[in-house]
Amino acid sequence: MNGSVIFLKACHIYEIVNFNFGKKDAVMIVDLRSDTLTKPTPEMMEAMMNASVGDDVFGEDPTVNELEKKCAELFDMEDAIYCPSGTMTNQIGLNVLSQPYEEVICYEGAHIYRYEGGGVAGNSGLSFRLLKGNRGRLNVDDIKANINPDDIHFPKTSVIALENTVNKGGGCHYQLDEIRRIRELSMEYGLKMHLDGARLFNALVETGEGPAAYGKCFDTLSLCLSKGLGAPVGSVLIGKAKHIKQARRVRKFFGGGMRQAGYLAAAGLYALDHHVNRLKEDHYRANEIGKALIGLNFVDEVLPVDTNIVIFRLADDLTANDFLQELSGHGVKAVPFGSNEVRFVTHLDFNDEMLERTIEILKSLKIK
Repeated sequence: MNGSVIFLKACHIYEIVNFNFGKKDAVMIVDLRSDTLTKPTPEMMEAMMNASVGDDVFGEDPTVNELEKKCAELFDMEDAIYCPSGTMTNQIGLNVLSQPYEEVICYEGAHIYRYEGGGVAGNSGLSFRLLKGNRGRLNVDDIKANINPDDIHFPKTSVIALENTVNKGGGCHYQLDEIRRIRELSMEYGLKMHLDGARLFNALVETGEGPAAYGKCFDTLSLCLSKGLGAPVGSVLIGKAKHIKQARRVRKFFGGGMRQAGYLAAAGLYALDHHVNRLKEDHYRANEIGKALIGLNFVDEVLPVDTNIVIFRLADDLTANDFLQELSGHGVKAVPFGSNEVRFVTHLDFNDEMLERTIEILKSLKIK
């Protein structure tokens, strides 16, 4: 037999067997592209397989109902709705808080603006007022200066949308006191507030703040279960009962109604019960990578590592694509975050052995 065969093992090691020469080489594949890449743990799979299910569009899936109730109670909000993705929960949240031709204030690198396909314009007829912020975190003064006056020449400002943690800001997080000040401003001007909380629990385990405190600051809150928490699918939109009632209608015409979704919701329930505290492990490993990058000849700057995201800028004329091609040759995957920026994201399936291997590879790279 000529050629070679590649076997995939659960521990993320590929064994390459060359039948021409009888040699065997093992290459550890480390995937740091995103925390969306995680696979369900055996215990999570067991919870999924044992889930009680029904038709969720009829409101008859007991596991979906349990997940929605748990999320609403956790954040001390009135109701919640389970959806296929965080993009959908963001899009629905903004839709139910606004009217066409109105404007949303957000960070210029926010997921709702940069990475949701322009959906806000098509789905809800909204425009954006984009602010820089401090690594994407907005403050009261910047927001106040960008609320449009009551003038027919300008779109009506209707929603302030925050993101926590801030993806493009390197996983940095807000302090609750600042969010409370923004909430007071929103009430003064009659504005609604939406939170893209895709990685909110990453922020909460760092600050020690409770979920219920966040529920008091936002009209709608999008919580992703398929990133750091490790569920395979799904996000929950949490809010006031009147907004979630409308959200069910919007989810329907967005095509987000699912049937026996309890099999997926069970993974979310398991994640909330078992995968929150362990996020600290991801943060530790990200911080170790960040420290290892400092001083390497191909690195110009490393953003502060606050949670599970590491963003660094490459030196000189080295492009992100060239660097990532070199890195991939050593079995490590990441994504470009600009022409000369790279992002690593640690997660449930990235362990200490992979951490050691990643650092070893980074320190061994010979890039001129």
